[in-house]
Amino acid sequence: MILAGGLGTRLRPYTTVLPKPLVPVGDRPILEHILRRLHACGVRHADLCIGHLGELIQLYFSQSESLPTDLELRWHREDEPLGTAGAIRLVPGLAGAFLVMNGDILTTLDYRELLSFHAASGAALTVATHAKQVDVDLGVIEADGSRIVGYREKPKIDYEVSMGIYVYDERALAQLPAEGACQFPEFVQRLLDAGETVAAFRSDADWFDIGTPGEHARALEAMERSPAAFAT
Repeated sequence: MILAGGLGTRLRPYTTVLPKPLVPVGDRPILEHILRRLHACGVRHADLCIGHLGELIQLYFSQSESLPTDLELRWHREDEPLGTAGAIRLVPGLAGAFLVMNGDILTTLDYRELLSFHAASGAALTVATHAKQVDVDLGVIEADGSRIVGYREKPKIDYEVSMGIYVYDERALAQLPAEGACQFPEFVQRLLDAGETVAAFRSDADWFDIGTPGEHARALEAMERSPAAFAT
């Protein structure tokens, strides 16, 4: 399942006329890269949840001849924003384990490894994660009340961040609210509150979220520098 219904506000003004999943990286839209990578890992049908300018996405792929012929696409439209977890309710008949991901990700992740990890973990939900270092461009004060106890000039902070790629077990769906919007962080907390296991699959694969101009530029550079790494 690919979540392709967002407004793409961080890429404006480009996304006022072009849906983010159709923003090109190299010679094809990011969503086409995603679909071709999924197919290379064994996926043969994908459910796409669309919203903002979704008719353009559907039109592009209905006329495209560059996708594998045995890849079936099924379309589901959000009449109102349902959030990054709530949109899952649009797809009927979900069972077993299934992959869910955002529609703006360029990665070399092997989805087969992620699915195998999830199956072995027994988790209700597995989140693919990536190490990310954030540069703080200011001096950071460590204080105990009004007394300074430490000072770090422009530190680098290491985080483990979500890649926007998940594996759901069908039992996780019981924690989705019956109606209304639900964002993914809220959904994770619902699972934890219910005593369910949420697993982390740590990956060092190349990964770019093209949702900002800076990340889009980095993805373009990576594609130009090493096209074979993203080839499918």
